[in-house]
Amino acid sequence: MKSRIFILVAFCFCFQFSALAQEKKENKAEKQKLEEGLIIEGELDTKDAIDPLSPARAAFYSAVLPGLGHIHLKQYWKVPVIYAGLGAGTYFYINNHNDYKRYREAYKRRLAGFQDDEFYGSVTDKGLEEAQKTLKRNKELSLLVTAGVYVLNIVWANVDAHLLQFNVDENLTFMPHYKLNEFDNSGDVGLTVNFKF
Repeated sequence: MKSRIFILVAFCFCFQFSALAQEKKENKAEKQKLEEGLIIEGELDTKDAIDPLSPARAAFYSAVLPGLGHIHLKQYWKVPVIYAGLGAGTYFYINNHNDYKRYREAYKRRLAGFQDDEFYGSVTDKGLEEAQKTLKRNKELSLLVTAGVYVLNIVWANVDAHLLQFNVDENLTFMPHYKLNEFDNSGDVGLTVNFKF
């Protein structure tokens, strides 16, 4: 009986000694890493403070001058995209408007009895009416697309300003991990959720 107690005490002592040695070794390694500057825990992050008015400011700037909200957010590559959309809509509006005026003038001259318009012989009176309807619809659609791109520019700047303030740092992590179990040499699969204050 005494030998069993002795073996149990010796085992516990050895296990405790081994654990203390391992802990001391880990503390020494951690201290060395801290001294080398590899791992610094508890350091305060010097992140920019969240500005709750930034999305409203970006939207206002984009409303005043399209693309200015993205310049404010330092997303310069989006400005040419916005102006390409606005330019395309404006181009098609002006083109359809000029064609509409040409067909309208030709139609008015035909109703007045003249036969010297540029479409005489190739387009009938009914064709002039249909062309006017089509060009008017296309002109209105181009205006609608241009206004839509303008509104989209404002919404895009607002959403981007919101997303820039979204917290995606390492203190908020959700990642799978694989750990080797040291006691029985088997692998453990798990999921880690970190939330540090």
